[in-house]
Parts: sequence; C-alpha cells; structure tokens
Amino acid sequence: MRRTLAITLGFLLLFAAEILRVYFIMPFPGSQQSNSIQIAFFLNKYMIWFRILGLLLVLPPAFYYFRRSGLWKKALLSTLILFYGLVFYMFNFRFLADKMFYQPRNKSLVPVSANKVDTNQLVIGAVINDQARAYPIQIIGYHHQVQDTAGGVPIMVTYCTVCRTGRIFSPIIDNKFQHFRLVGMDHFNAMFEDEATRSWWRQENGEAVAGALRGTKLEELPSAQMRLGAWIREHSGTLILQPDTIYKKQYAGLQGYDSGTIEGSLEKRDSSSWKSKSWVVGISYNGHAKAYDWNDLVQKGIINDSFAGAPVLLVLENDSTSFHTWDRTVHGQVLHFEPDRSLKLFRDSNTNSLWSWSGVSTDGPLKGAQLKPIQSYQEFWHSWQSFHPSTVQYR
Repeated sequence: MRRTLAITLGFLLLFAAEILRVYFIMPFPGSQQSNSIQIAFFLNKYMIWFRILGLLLVLPPAFYYFRRSGLWKKALLSTLILFYGLVFYMFNFRFLADKMFYQPRNKSLVPVSANKVDTNQLVIGAVINDQARAYPIQIIGYHHQVQDTAGGVPIMVTYCTVCRTGRIFSPIIDNKFQHFRLVGMDHFNAMFEDEATRSWWRQENGEAVAGALRGTKLEELPSAQMRLGAWIREHSGTLILQPDTIYKKQYAGLQGYDSGTIEGSLEKRDSSSWKSKSWVVGISYNGHAKAYDWNDLVQKGIINDSFAGAPVLLVLENDSTSFHTWDRTVHGQVLHFEPDRSLKLFRDSNTNSLWSWSGVSTDGPLKGAQLKPIQSYQEFWHSWQSFHPSTVQYR
C-alpha cells in the first residue's frame, strides 16, 4: 500500500510540475486569466528539485514492482513511464516559447536602395543619435525580439502579436549589457528572461514581474509605428531590417497581421469598437493613461484632446495606417487642428498655417515650427486595459 501511494504521489508530482510550469506561461485555455506568474516562476526555478523528489518517490517502488509483480502491473508502470517521457519532451522541447520562436540567424539591415520589404508593410521605427532604423512588424512579430545597435547604442526591439504591442528597450541592466530570451506570456503579453539573473520581464512596459529584479523597469526608447513608405519619407537614410530567409514560412504565417485580417483568433482584429480585440491608440503620460478608438480616429482623421496636463493631437495619414501623436502647444499657444482635404495635409485654425505629416509647419505664420511628439501605441483594447486598469476612454 505504501509503495502504491508513493509511486502515485511521485507521478502526480512529476506530471503536475512539468505541465503547470509551462501551462501558466503559455496561451493554453484559461492559463492567461489568472495571476499565476509567481507560481510558474517558482516551479521553473526549482524544477530540478521537483523532478528529484518525484523520481525518489517513483523509482524504489517501481524497481520492486518490476521484479515481483505480474505482467499487468509492469505494463501499467511502463505506460506511465513512457507517458511521463512524452510529457517531459513536449513541455521541455516543443511547448516552450523559445523552442517555438527563434531569433534570426542572419540579421541584415540595409539602406532604402537595397530594401526588399514592401513599403506598405507596418514597421516599428526609431531614431537614436540621428541614426534611423525600421523593423517590419511581420518580422519582429515572429521573433518577438531582436537585439541590435543604433547610433552606437544597444537596443532590444520587441513585439507581441497577441497584444499588438511594439516597444523598444535598452538591454542595459546595472550598466551591463544583457541577452534576453522569450520565456512565455503574462496575461497574453510576451515575457522575456535576462541571462544574468533569470528574472522575467513583461514586454508591454519592460517591467520585471518575477525574480531578483522584480519591480525594476528597462529604459524604454522612443519609437513609432507606421507604414514603411511613410517612415522612409521622413527618414530617407534609414536602415531597414530584412527577412531572414530561414524563417520565410514563419513570416508567411503572419500574412494579414498588419491589417488585422489574419486568421488566428489570438491575433485577428475585431473591427467593432471597444471589444477585446478592437484596436486602440494608447497614451501613457504623466502617470495617466488614455485610450482612443481606432475607428473614431479613422473616421475623423484628426483628434484634438487634452489630458494629464497636455493638449494632445492625434493625426492619421491618408493611408489610414500611419498615425502620429503630438503635443499641440507651439510657442506657448495651444493650437486646434483640422484636416485640409484639398492638400491632404492639415492646418491649425488659430493661424491657418499648413502642417505636414512630419509635424512641421510648411506654410503660414508658423512655418518651420515643429510639433513635439508624444509616445503612443496602437494595440488591442484588452492589452491596454489589462496593463493600464485606470485608463480613461476617449468618447
């Protein structure tokens, strides 16, 4: 009886530890709705001890039964051992995030003259020390993160397709460069592990949510999302990340992601407003957060608003894809903007000056003035709401 109890408890421990360690950090049914990261981190950190304890409970009685029991008990034990071997393989070599999504082997950034990426594709762009870089979402979306150098500064370009969140971070922790690997998900958001401390970091805001550095945040670097053609118009000297041909099939799996028409239920857009998978433009400013319905922005083209002490301007270009967010204060005056449909640009009603998609006044009394960018993001409503629970909705 004691042998049966020990072997039962041992197998239960082995199966539960192997499965739950991965279940809590991958998009299995029901796994992303609970606050289970600390449990998953504990299981991951001490997994070797769970295995040792489980095997200590299983092996002695197993040897006894194999020597002295009948055929059916030996068959049952063999089946359980084989099944554990299958579970061990699946949850350590197939279902782990970094065994499903690999880093590019051939990372190539080229000038516009050598670019082969369709200029209608969406990119996450950054300008660091006057050096511009563009990273197509279809590429970053598969890899989840690509580490690079821009303007002599190491950067980590990240994207989570399930949240539709693009962020660029500095991979410097305590003045030391760190490598990161994709480890799983937290509330549907990609999560990374640093090489030095094995802490787990949330992609949406660069915060360590488990481990020795819990509560620490990576420095976020300014970025913008827009159509590649629009980025090239503003930054003709940009370098553009090219597809790694090794992952051609994986990139093809994200066909339609830019427009939200992809078939995957986790990544497909809900074209209605304020639904879980609806698109919003989110702004976090001075400790406050606000979300703007993408459909509303498409309909209006321009939104003049104020929140958290900043007069905010949202502008959508004529491609209905590239968007900008600026502070609409110029020379101490708060401006109000309206579209100029004849010129396909926009004007401020205060001085009737004409403004370009780059946020520069090209004609009128304010010619030469530059609007100050405000960091904003396009993402799914469920993501923005989850990580900014006190967010205000623009209505």
